[in-house]
Amino acid sequence: MDSPDLRICPKWKFLAIAFVLLQIGVLGACTSHPVTGAKPDSAFRVALLTPGPVSDAGWNAAAYEGLELIKTKLGAETALVQTKSPADFEDAFRDFASRGFDLIFAHGFEYTDSAIEVARSFPNTCFVVSSGAESSANVASITFNVDQATYVEGVLAAGVSKTGVVGAVGGIELPSIRLFFEGFKRGFLSVQPKGRILISYTGNFDDVGAAKEAALAQISQGADVLIHNADAAGLGVFLAAAQAHVFAFGVFNNQNSVAPDVVLASAVTSTPLAFLKIATEVKDKRFHPGMLEFGMQDGMVSVVFNPKLESRIPAAALERARKVEHDLATGQLVLPPTLTQPPATK
Repeated sequence: MDSPDLRICPKWKFLAIAFVLLQIGVLGACTSHPVTGAKPDSAFRVALLTPGPVSDAGWNAAAYEGLELIKTKLGAETALVQTKSPADFEDAFRDFASRGFDLIFAHGFEYTDSAIEVARSFPNTCFVVSSGAESSANVASITFNVDQATYVEGVLAAGVSKTGVVGAVGGIELPSIRLFFEGFKRGFLSVQPKGRILISYTGNFDDVGAAKEAALAQISQGADVLIHNADAAGLGVFLAAAQAHVFAFGVFNNQNSVAPDVVLASAVTSTPLAFLKIATEVKDKRFHPGMLEFGMQDGMVSVVFNPKLESRIPAAALERARKVEHDLATGQLVLPPTLTQPPATK
């Protein structure tokens, strides 16, 4: 297989600029609503807390798309805040709840404890934590079994890799990220049982340079296919892949267009649709909080292959990956319990 002509798509720069402008507009809109502790009866209000910028084209961007979909489809008043540290969590929850918001999404496990605590004081507000570890009378936790999609990516990686070595770069080492990489590893080893997967963590989700260096270090050890779970820092993995002429995978959002000559496929969660489903049920007063789980069988997790690179993938490898995807989606293939347990953290 020939090495691809790799280059990072210039649209990334415009994407980042566009999202920054969107953030400025959204944050400005948030401050235009006075803190009153009450709201008009006719208003349906939904807020979102994210641990990072919605310009990451991945984890946080998917949540923001969900918020925008709720605004468009349900006519909701929406607000967004990026929390800077755990010290901000309770204040952000209390601010939105005291202003009469009906529903507050918090996009990451780290919000779990604060959501449970604040929810006791605001029984009429629904709190939803992505990848959360607990639920209560008005707190729900949602989990996407994205390891199903990374398993498919691992199968594809095994059919593409010439060295038998692949790499994975994460941000902070959290249980759900380990689960994410475990899916990739299991898929890879199912085809190349003697293969190796190199895993490293940068310690944050923002440092593009650190993610690039981690990826280059793995490439120097023979890795010729890479995957990341590093949010905004994931761009560094794509940059390293382009520099070294190897392939990579996208995550959470369809990142194929971010680096179209690098990204073979993206493991996509339908976060916007899940958020819309929950918001619709909350608005209709038929939502039941609990530990909610979404996966391939309900169409909330999928693999989006990059059509630009399909011709560079051996036909047998692509066919095998598509079959595994089909079998997971139809229930003909069920991953081991260790791969399908709801993660304890984001």
